[in-house]
Amino acid sequence: MRVPPFSIPPCPARLRLSGALLRATALELAILAGHLVLYPSGIAQERRRGGAPAPGPAPEPPEAADLATGALPAAGRDRPPVVLLHGFVDNRSVFVVLRRSLARHGWRHLESLNYSPLTCDIRTAAELLGRHVEEICDRTGHARVDVVGHSLGGLIARYYVQRLGGDVRVRTLVTLGTPHTGTSVAPPMSAHPLVRQMRPDSDVIEELRRPASSCRTRFVSFWSDLDQLMLPVTTACVSHPDLIAQNIRVTGIGHLALPVHPAVAAGIRTALEEQDTAAGTSDAVSVA
Repeated sequence: MRVPPFSIPPCPARLRLSGALLRATALELAILAGHLVLYPSGIAQERRRGGAPAPGPAPEPPEAADLATGALPAAGRDRPPVVLLHGFVDNRSVFVVLRRSLARHGWRHLESLNYSPLTCDIRTAAELLGRHVEEICDRTGHARVDVVGHSLGGLIARYYVQRLGGDVRVRTLVTLGTPHTGTSVAPPMSAHPLVRQMRPDSDVIEELRRPASSCRTRFVSFWSDLDQLMLPVTTACVSHPDLIAQNIRVTGIGHLALPVHPAVAAGIRTALEEQDTAAGTSDAVSVA
């Protein structure tokens, strides 16, 4: 008797995941193509706006203005400056969409920092960020800033906050697809010193595991379940027991889409408006 061939029906969950991954990959490729067009516009450092700092010591950051009525922030009550820090082999052009979104919703002090593509040490880039933040505070009269870092940019900002005393200046640090505990993806790229510092066994990652009980900065990390540059994907979560951290899961998009997707931009605006967040909380943003 002939036995018919046995076949296993496809798993619906696996098919859904495969479809979502294909859509996310297609979106990543489209974003990459668009970003390559914009990349030359962000090579030069941003021009700094003039303006004398407020007299006397910098004030404590005021409460966020209520924009529900469409009114512009009153003098002395505008939001803290936001510093945008790009990722590996990138530049400030990656934040074109996010910057416009923040500006449309009332943020008036938006600053981008390019660190050199020749930078070989996260610590050096963190020191540069610290000098940049001090200059912004002196120029704007604000005592503190908020920082949004994509990928490596978030790790640089975290090192500044956690290891160089930057928590005095940074109120909220938002990270997008940042390898907080190190990523194991793309071993051939480890020839570059910065990539080696993003691996789980690096000295930099080990330093960030050390106690940080006095750190005053609030962390909000956006991580994607389809981020193919974070291995494992949960490495983009902040899990340090001493840090005030909120991890927000994003579904349906990949690594490159995090700084440009409207749903993530809305989540970033909410994070910057929040004054207090309980440590260990977790939310989700679905863009599928």
